Amino acid sequence: MQIKTFSVESKIAILEKNIPVALAMLKDCTVCPRLCHVDRTNDELGKCGVPAKLKVSSANLHFGEEPPISGKRGSGTIFLSGCNLRCIYCQNYPISQYRHGEFYSVEQVAAMMLALEEKNAHNINFVTPTHFVPLLMKAMLYAYKSGLTLPIVYNSSGYDSIDMLTLLDGVIDVYMPDMRYADPKNGLKYSGVPDYPEVNRAVIKEMHRQVGILQVNDGIASRGLLIRHLVLPGRISGSKKIFNFIAREISSKTYVSVMSQYFPAYNAYSYPHLSRRLTKPEYDEVLIDFERAGLSNGYIQPYLA
Repeated sequence: MQIKTFSVESKIAILEKNIPVALAMLKDCTVCPRLCHVDRTNDELGKCGVPAKLKVSSANLHFGEEPPISGKRGSGTIFLSGCNLRCIYCQNYPISQYRHGEFYSVEQVAAMMLALEEKNAHNINFVTPTHFVPLLMKAMLYAYKSGLTLPIVYNSSGYDSIDMLTLLDGVIDVYMPDMRYADPKNGLKYSGVPDYPEVNRAVIKEMHRQVGILQVNDGIASRGLLIRHLVLPGRISGSKKIFNFIAREISSKTYVSVMSQYFPAYNAYSYPHLSRRLTKPEYDEVLIDFERAGLSNGYIQPYLA
């Protein structure tokens, strides 16, 4: 697949063209697959719990991402408040579920991006951007017009709108989505959505269509897809099916981050399967599945006892 590289000038042109379309989707909100149809511009709230105003928990250099994202200088990470999922084990639940943070204008968020570039960040990393895409597009436009040159990382749960992603084609440099579940019943039970695998697989295909295989230059990701897979206890994730999908329907060269860091958080203790950490045999089995699927590129988190 031939993937084009887009200049700042072309990103500005794409954003100027697509922002009006994206903003209109907030009035009868179809910004994510929840399709809440509320008027967020009039402070009505849907499943994400936030109106059409950017709410940010923090904006800092982050050194805990995958190696090509954090690098040596850190990722310019902007943690956005709220989420369109209801993961009962969310490790960032004060931000995602309790929506801790402050409201900022798009100009102020653009200034955050420029400040992170001044701090020598490798990239601008939007964490949980799905429900804010139209407003982030405006912030990116301001930032690019003010001199931003860093690549943009779109770090999401993987439960995104294809229509919104299409509007970002040519703007996002690195997509870093989750692949959480292979079984829709688990998506509904543990994250509150009935169609997670169906939506997620379409999202992964669209992201790959836009940016292709991860490109790493001097140890830093410049463009491409990096899939994250958090291994849940009790085989809840369906890791084998997810890895087979990636290898067969995306590419066996796809970069995957396999994570063992799960620990019970938020409401996880109410669910027996999720009230404990992974066992080493569980994780070892997942790593065997990864290898048998034919995948080899990516990052394997060590087992955390």
